[in-house]
Amino acid sequence: MTIKLGLIGGGVMGEALLSRLVLTGIYQSSEVLVSEPSASRQSYLQQKYAVAITSDNFLVLQQTQETVILAVKPQIFSAIAQELADFVPGEHTPLVISILAGVTVKHLEAAFPQLPVIRAMPNTPATIGAGITAICSGAYTSSLHQQIAKQVLSSVGEVVEVAESLMDAVTGLSGSGPAYVALMVEALADGGVAAGLPRAIAHRLALQTVLGTAKLLEESKIHPAQLKDQVTSPGGTTIAGVSQLEKAGFRSALIEAVKAATDRSAQLGR
Repeated sequence: MTIKLGLIGGGVMGEALLSRLVLTGIYQSSEVLVSEPSASRQSYLQQKYAVAITSDNFLVLQQTQETVILAVKPQIFSAIAQELADFVPGEHTPLVISILAGVTVKHLEAAFPQLPVIRAMPNTPATIGAGITAICSGAYTSSLHQQIAKQVLSSVGEVVEVAESLMDAVTGLSGSGPAYVALMVEALADGGVAAGLPRAIAHRLALQTVLGTAKLLEESKIHPAQLKDQVTSPGGTTIAGVSQLEKAGFRSALIEAVKAATDRSAQLGR
């Protein structure tokens, strides 16, 4: 069977993509080759997804006909690039999709000369198929390559295209954003406990409030400010709470968090 999908790195995000791509039938298990250095991880992936396994990254690039997903830690990118440096495009030129934070298209094209590359930034909700991924393309990518990348990455959520100059901002917002939301859920639950609620009930109330509000905003298409105004009655409980959030600089803190994470992403990229 022809290898259509190659995956270099079988960690959490790599497995998220693998599981969704196999589950949705975009690729058959027999069409997938995964490179993973850990023997225990190899065994796990092979048993769970019935895919071919290797520890040879070069073999993945050499044998894959359509798409290679690079899903290793950014810190080892240089080492991986050296392993793959001798690859010469022949009858097939696979699309390389990188989900490595901070690794630019320029670095990817230097590591994979003459190959089409797409830089992608997914976020952790991708592990349950509810993520959002921003992509930008290299010089050798065609509309067909972009279509393939969107099909692959939409298996774990929504996909948006941005200019590469905005990828650090994407990292600061959606890449780091799940941590901000998790912190807010934790704080809401703590507030409930402080007000007398049992911990388990406070956590459930906080979590479902965030889930339900996000769903409401998505389906109703109304602006967040409009929903806030609808909930905020004159002299009522909500305006009392909102007033405290404003005093504490809640909105400003989130804005500054996104900006700080964006700046840090840019530093790591350099």
